[in-house]
Amino acid sequence: MEAYDILQAVESNTGARVLATVIHVEGHAYRKQGAVMLLMADGSMVGSISPGCLEGDLAAYVPSVWESQKPQMVEYDMRPADDFGWGETIGCGGLIRILLEPLAGELLVNLLVVKNKLDQGETVELIRTYTDGYSDIRYALRGSGVEEQELAASSAVRESFHVVTSTVFVPKPRVIIFGANLDAIPLVQMAANSGFRVVVTDWREAVCQAERFPGVETMVAFPETLVKKLALNERDYVVIMSHQFEKDTAFLQGVMAYPLQYLGIMGSKERTSKMLDGFERPDWLHAPIGLNIGSEGAFENAISIAAELIAIKRGKHGAGSWRSPVAHGRDVQSFCSW
Repeated sequence: MEAYDILQAVESNTGARVLATVIHVEGHAYRKQGAVMLLMADGSMVGSISPGCLEGDLAAYVPSVWESQKPQMVEYDMRPADDFGWGETIGCGGLIRILLEPLAGELLVNLLVVKNKLDQGETVELIRTYTDGYSDIRYALRGSGVEEQELAASSAVRESFHVVTSTVFVPKPRVIIFGANLDAIPLVQMAANSGFRVVVTDWREAVCQAERFPGVETMVAFPETLVKKLALNERDYVVIMSHQFEKDTAFLQGVMAYPLQYLGIMGSKERTSKMLDGFERPDWLHAPIGLNIGSEGAFENAISIAAELIAIKRGKHGAGSWRSPVAHGRDVQSFCSW
């Protein structure tokens, strides 16, 4: 689960809550430094920082952390070779330090500001400065949309305390899917569950409805209007899959005016060439679309495309990656090698 989902829970839930943040990792660990999760007083949780091995133990700290209103650091060391408890269970063999903080006061206010900044597309860094005992923490924010006085406070705090850690919150990447056909449903679900903010767009109101695509945004307009309303930027991922040649072409030629993180087109190479119609092929264009898993049908195609989106997001999609062209013929879906 992405940090943005944790912030949504912070914003919408009330009551006794403790924020768990991985602040230090040595060796192998399930989650990296900066991973967060939310622990509730009733035992429920939002997010995770392990395969499920540490969460139960961390939950036992919630009452004392909340009642004391003081942060606490918990350390799990799975490095000893004779460790047949944590290390063997988790399968990590590393050391993890987790900061537990009562979600109230200054921390709560700062996280709500972070959530608002992310909604505006801004990256924000939450800076913690504290003593070695982790019991007295000061917070400050740094980012393009943060007021000057907040940055000044950050500098002043750093002079008084000598331990500093930070957590960077990045806006959830947006996936725009043009085409609200039935085969878009599994892709929308997978992209949303993979940490993307999903927007389903189409010119047909009858198929582009919230009931059909629950939990994501929908936008109805003709291609030319959609391109203007979307306010595209270099962080966006765009998938074109309406299977209507004229509408796909109009939308493609509109989005070609913007640098994107990813642009994928469902269809054959010949169809895509006709759609480009003299436009220079940008580096971020992926056509045929998807990774090579030999996919067939809407669900497997969705896995192939979602895997490619994740690979791009994680920086793991190199020029030598095998690609599986997800094509669409007149009556059936067809596949060929890249």
